[in-house]
Amino acid sequence: MSIRMKLLLSYTWTLLVTLLIFFSIAFFVTAAVTGDVKGFRDFYRIHFSLNPLPPAVDNLYLEMKFAAKKDPSELGNPDVMVDYGNRLRTEKASLLVLKNDQIQFKSYALEDVPVQALLPPYDERNGTLRNTVEQDKRFYAYAKFDFAYRDGTPGRLFVFRELSPFAELSRRLLPIWISLLFIMLVLTNVLLFSFVTRSVVKPLEKLRRSAEHIKEGQLDFQIGTAPRNEIGQLYTSFEEMRLKLKASVEMRLQYEENRKELLSNISHDLKTPLTTIKGYIEGIRDGVPNTPEKMAKYVDTIYSKTNDMDRLIDELFLYSKLDLNQVPFSFQMIDIKRYVRDFAEELRFDLENRGFQLELAIDESPQPWMVRADPEQFKRVLSNIIANSVKFADKSDRRIRLELKRTPSEAIVTLRDNGLGIPAEALTQIFDRFYRAEVSRNSRSGGSGLGLAIAKRIVEGHGGRIWAESEPGEGTSVMISLQMADSKEEVGKS
Repeated sequence: MSIRMKLLLSYTWTLLVTLLIFFSIAFFVTAAVTGDVKGFRDFYRIHFSLNPLPPAVDNLYLEMKFAAKKDPSELGNPDVMVDYGNRLRTEKASLLVLKNDQIQFKSYALEDVPVQALLPPYDERNGTLRNTVEQDKRFYAYAKFDFAYRDGTPGRLFVFRELSPFAELSRRLLPIWISLLFIMLVLTNVLLFSFVTRSVVKPLEKLRRSAEHIKEGQLDFQIGTAPRNEIGQLYTSFEEMRLKLKASVEMRLQYEENRKELLSNISHDLKTPLTTIKGYIEGIRDGVPNTPEKMAKYVDTIYSKTNDMDRLIDELFLYSKLDLNQVPFSFQMIDIKRYVRDFAEELRFDLENRGFQLELAIDESPQPWMVRADPEQFKRVLSNIIANSVKFADKSDRRIRLELKRTPSEAIVTLRDNGLGIPAEALTQIFDRFYRAEVSRNSRSGGSGLGLAIAKRIVEGHGGRIWAESEPGEGTSVMISLQMADSKEEVGKS
């Protein structure tokens, strides 16, 4: 059963129970008042439409009515009328007796009330014995009896009692109030059902349709405006789930694309040296190198290409382990100033032999700058960046500058060269695996395309950052930041 149907049944049941309770209470109150269960249907007619007088007044009225039937002449006796009038006055009621429309007796309380003009016409059959009249916004309930004197003259007996305007208004409006109460109960249940349906069922229906979209693999949609309640929180969580699923799918597709690209790049980078080796081996088999010098050249080329393949496979293996977080870093507390200075000294001789001038800019203060790093892996980072600078040098005056600065929380190593530079659109991609700015993927100039990707993985494994800035034709700067160790850690590890 749907939630909508359950709500409809629950509100309908609530309405029926409310009405049942209301009518049950009305029934028992009527039975208690009238003392007659069978008289329930006549309750309103008897107690409101007939305008009952108080019991004492009603008894006096019945007594005078009996006298009018038995001996009408008694109602012409002034002493009897005064007695009746006094007894009615004690009950806050009044008496009016007419004979042939002439007043035989009128209570003092009616002296200023022109009730005669409001009286119903003479009715010997007495079809209506009780009613209410209004005079100057004052309400009077009366009981009357029309009779005939012995000489045939028509006589009339009226017993009046003034009513509260509110009580009379309640009497007249009671049927309307009961009807309005019933209508309000029905409307309230309908509105509550509509409100709950709109605020609960419809949002849940949207969530169901959204779940259907997700099940069908459609993630490019929006649920809609979230209501400001618990369902709104569910909307927000569902939307976050959709966005994460979408990001996950996009990432999976990107991984698939990267995998295809990786396979293509690996195939290309391995096939190039393999083709060269195959060609040289075929030449040897065919006897092309017919002198020791040619043979040595062929063997050296084969050896060089084999080393290139071996290096590429090592870099692929290292990158895959870094990508899977399977490289165990051996972190140590090192003085980054001393470390960079020692690295520059090791590198200087080799760079000078290749025609490069190495410049070093390091703070000369004796205070150590301690960072937590793996010396071997961080050395690989610096070496890969230096190797890129060497490959893309294009000037006769080739320079590499190694700088070290610090902020209150970071040590920043900068490697600058004056080589080709990198186009602005390629700066965000140079740290991607197998990326080369040179489209031809010439391994002689472009390398394996894994050097900077490996450097980025290692730096991120150290909790640091790596980025690049470049001006085409002027050179490239690669910056590496590492977190400075706090003073307590420095003391403990130094």
